[in-house]
Amino acid sequence: MNPQEGIWSLVKRDIGNLAAANLGQITRAVKRRLKQIQYRPDLVDGCLAGTGLIMDG
Repeated sequence: MNPQEGIWSLVKRDIGNLAAANLGQITRAVKRRLKQIQYRPDLVDGCLAGTGLIMDG
């Protein structure tokens, strides 16, 4: 599993019930959720841990 699949799963779960009137609303919702995830390193680490990969550092 690729770590970015976990991130997209979080995004899709959050906007899954969005009834957007146009593509711009979807784009804003996705960008907003990605920005929220960016400031939650625990979520990013969890997606990485789910792959079995390890980071040195």
